[in-house]
Amino acid sequence: MTEKAVLAGGCFWGMQGLIRKLPGVVRTRVGYTGGDVPNATYRNHGNHAEGIEIIFDPSKISYRRILEYFFQIHDPTTTDRQGNDYGSSYRSAIYYADDEQRRIAEDTIADVDASGLWPGRVVTEVEPAGDFWEAEPEHQDYLERYPGGYSCHYPRSDWVLPRRAAAE
Repeated sequence: MTEKAVLAGGCFWGMQGLIRKLPGVVRTRVGYTGGDVPNATYRNHGNHAEGIEIIFDPSKISYRRILEYFFQIHDPTTTDRQGNDYGSSYRSAIYYADDEQRRIAEDTIADVDASGLWPGRVVTEVEPAGDFWEAEPEHQDYLERYPGGYSCHYPRSDWVLPRRAAAE
């Protein structure tokens, strides 16, 4: 049995390129989410964020672990910005599927803030999941096809949450 996570943290190429490699991630796709434009596209996505849909095996990786990695590979303390990308399309957001995912998201954010390891307070939005409009084929698996392509995502070795007993 699999579960789904939907995240936004800047350019979707970089997030997909890294998250897809986590053990327990079954598949990923990039698209537009968190907005109000139906059938969103790259040229017409209104207030949607560039996001990633992650299908994962919870017996191999927890939702909490995916979120911890998410907070390590992008800067959740910048509003509407990642690297050289500016605008609400590049905001940091977690789109939860149910109350349990919402609780885990809020707990993880509280732990990131309490850790003092990040450069400021987390501005990541936590919202219920809505429509996810799959991005065009040229955006799927982009860094697999163009390994030297643009990305502002990378694992930051000093942004790793310490383990806690209650973590999922």
